[in-house]
Amino acid sequence: METVITCGRVAISPNQVFHPTSGDRYQLHKQLANRSTLTSMPIAGVGKGGGVLDKPVIEKTTPGRESEFDLRKSRKMSPPYRVMLHNDNYNKREYVVQVLMKVIPGMTLDNAVNIMQEAHHNDLAVVIICTQADAEEHCMQLRGNGLLSSIEPASGSC
Repeated sequence: METVITCGRVAISPNQVFHPTSGDRYQLHKQLANRSTLTSMPIAGVGKGGGVLDKPVIEKTTPGRESEFDLRKSRKMSPPYRVMLHNDNYNKREYVVQVLMKVIPGMTLDNAVNIMQEAHHNDLAVVIICTQADAEEHCMQLRGNGLLSSIEPASGSC
């Protein structure tokens, strides 16, 4: 990419300004001496890859809003919580599997069936282990779909 500097009717390139030949130095200086306004215009280079690059966008956080990096860091450092599914005698097994797959991201049919069976036979099953904020959200969504659920701190490994 090359920038052309125009000064009235005179168009020069940066190469002429920064690397003048012996005869060009004084000629350009004389031409520019009487001009008061210089403007620069980016132009696309010839061939592939030419063009103007956009100014990079720097993410600035506003008060009360954390950056994406800070959110990932806080999730890694926050203690894990378990989302627990409790057995009930009201919902059909198929419905429980459907709700689990809808509410929990990445939940497969096989995992949902296994969780439902464990809750049915043992009255309690671990649905997912995640951050406290995510656990609270999943628990509220499960409850909103009529399932009995709770959260508890996960002691030990994730």
